[in-house]
Amino acid sequence: MTVISQVILKADDELRYPSSGELKNIKDFLQTGVQRTRIAATLAENEKKIVQEATKQLWQKRPDFISPGGNAYGERQRSLCIRDFGWYLRLITYGVLAGDKEPIEKIGLIGVREMYNSLGVPVPGMVEAINSLKTAALDLLSAEDAAQASPYFDYIIQAMS
Repeated sequence: MTVISQVILKADDELRYPSSGELKNIKDFLQTGVQRTRIAATLAENEKKIVQEATKQLWQKRPDFISPGGNAYGERQRSLCIRDFGWYLRLITYGVLAGDKEPIEKIGLIGVREMYNSLGVPVPGMVEAINSLKTAALDLLSAEDAAQASPYFDYIIQAMS
């Protein structure tokens, strides 16, 4: 839910007009709209490049993942890992666009630890994977845009840790 929706719903629940502080939050949200859209577009347009670089970084750091017995051993398992990279990158763009971590939580993090544990995927390995994704993605952004996008990657990392 966006800042605007949150303010409206909260004020309506309390049968009042939005406060000056809430209106300032809306103003700040709108002022960062161009930046948030630019970040999301950069991530979306470069998804393949980001995923390839993140995958390369992860396999270099953790060759045991793609070795016999590793969770990403074999073409099918490897392609599932790469698919997840793209999925998490898309989740991050949702958060960036909304200016809020709620879409990430609602769409992608509820039950994620349990899911990976039930599939036998080591959660610490997923944390490393998201860190690789973060590095690859932020390298394509300006310092200012990277600072804006970084917390969304960190949110997923913390949720999995």
